[in-house]
This record gives sequence, structure tokens and C-alpha cells, in this order.
Amino acid sequence: MLQQTQVVSVLPYYKKWLLRFPTFAALARSSETEALHAWQGLGYYARARNLHATAKMIVDQYRGRFPAEIAKMEKLPGIGKYTAHAIATFAFDQAVPIVEANTARVLSRLFNLRTPIDSTRGQRSLWNYAASIVPKKAAAIYNSGLLDLGALVCLPRNPKCSVCPVRIFCRAKNPDALPMKRARPQVKRLVEKHGLSMSGSKVLLEKSLGRWRGMWILPRLNGNSKGSHAIYRAAFPFTNHQITLKVHRAQCDKIDVHTQRWFSKRALNQIPMPSPHRRAINALLN
Repeated sequence: MLQQTQVVSVLPYYKKWLLRFPTFAALARSSETEALHAWQGLGYYARARNLHATAKMIVDQYRGRFPAEIAKMEKLPGIGKYTAHAIATFAFDQAVPIVEANTARVLSRLFNLRTPIDSTRGQRSLWNYAASIVPKKAAAIYNSGLLDLGALVCLPRNPKCSVCPVRIFCRAKNPDALPMKRARPQVKRLVEKHGLSMSGSKVLLEKSLGRWRGMWILPRLNGNSKGSHAIYRAAFPFTNHQITLKVHRAQCDKIDVHTQRWFSKRALNQIPMPSPHRRAINALLN
């Protein structure tokens, strides 16, 4: 949950998730739809699908116990090098380095790294630096301290160098200029048109096969909308895209029984739905 998401946003979801899925077995027994529904609002839904698939693998292959070996962790869906190392150090207190946004900033300044940290060469340097200073004992405490150092002192802007406990080791002459990063890709603007079809008090939705695979969204428009004016419009970011969602009134004569279903207003709260579409439906129905 903490991948690409701040702690303050994660905490309420984390508590609810553990109440709903207290063990790997509980998550493995659930459907992907249930997992997506519990995750909705956090975004980056591939994480929920990966977590659900990982729970099934742990139950099937490891008898419900998470493996302690990094090589085995990295074979689980959605677990890359950083996540595996973070689990190894915080769950198993292994003496391994971790590199994420906060620690990358600290390390790039301590070692005055002049290579973009989001490049292959920069990432390799960061991991090498991190490995060179991780202690053999109490690695979990050390790595936690390194994270806090980046979050509270070695800030992205206006770092608090005067109170930094490791400032005598820092090689950066201009900390504000580090870390270096490659130029960001230009934001692409997209317009996505969807339709609101009603049958009495029921709403027509379709199961997404793309960006929000497995979640329910307003049906994509194929040109059979009444009038040319949108009855709802909102913009939201998605990776390097700025997407404008437009909803039109739509006449539905026939539905695709494989991907579309009518839902009562009460049932809408029980199904997984991406936040932009849920906000649109709530605004239009209210």
C-alpha cells in the first residue's frame, strides 16, 4: 500500500484491510473482486491484484508462511527488489540495504551522486552505496532510521542540514540540487467519454478490460449518446497523463451480457469501482 502512496493516506485502508483479510489464507479464499473492492480509493489497482495473487501462491506453495529468502520473495507477483529488501529487513531483520525515495535522497547527498537516480546507472550506484554502509546487526533499526532521516531532516526542499546527525559525513556541496533526475516525460492529455444509462433506478456499468481491469466503470461511448453536451466533466491524473472524463446521457437498447450489467443504487457500494467513476455516478445520481 505504501508504494506510490503516503502513510497518512494508507493507514485507514491498512487497518480495514487487516480486519477483512487478517491472514494470507483469508485473502487467498476471497475473490479478486473482493480484493479490488477493499482497495478502492488507493489507486494503482495492479497492486491489489498482485497482492491477491501473492496470497494464493503463499498458501499453495509455502503453506501460508511468507518466505524469508529474497530470491523467493522476488518471484511473487508485484514484489520487486525494493519491496523484497524492505520485507527482509523489517520482517526478518536481515542485514540488507533498501533504496526508495527517502533513502535515495539521503544516499545521493551523502555520496554526492551526480548521476540521475532514476537511470540504470544511478540505481546501481545507490544500491552499491546502500550496501556499503548497512550494519550487520540491528539492520531493521538502522534502515528505519535512514527512512526517517530522509522524511524528517533530509527533505527534498530546504533540507535541515543544521540539525542533521550525519552532516559531517555528507559530501554534497549543494544538497538542494540533489538528487539529480532525468527530465520528466511531457504530460499527455486525453479525453475519455462514457455514458450514463438508466433503467428505472438501475445504472448500467461495464467491467473494465483495460486500465482498471476487473473493476466496474460507466460504459464507454460508441456514439449513441443523446445530445452533444456532457452532463458531467472532471479531470484526474494517471501516471504521465491528464485525463478528462466526460459523461453523456446514453440510450441503451441492448447490453453486452459478457461485460455489462444493471446495478441498483444500493448495490453500487458493494462493487469495486475506480474513484473517478464513483465520484461521477454519485454526483449524477444525487
